[in-house]
Amino acid sequence: MTMWKCNKCGYTLQALTPPETCPSCKEKCEFLDVTCYIPECGGPDSGNVNPQIFQESYKSQK
Repeated sequence: MTMWKCNKCGYTLQALTPPETCPSCKEKCEFLDVTCYIPECGGPDSGNVNPQIFQESYKSQK
């Protein structure tokens, strides 16, 4: 399954597709795919997020 992160509040969830409305901030947000696709964080089957993408997506909101 894919790990999705809300671009407004940073809420992260695991789902096949992202929801239209964020369960946390209740806004209609863009969800970013932060799933780990590289061996360094375990690969796509690990359920981990890619820390580099996760941090970059957070920094862009500040």
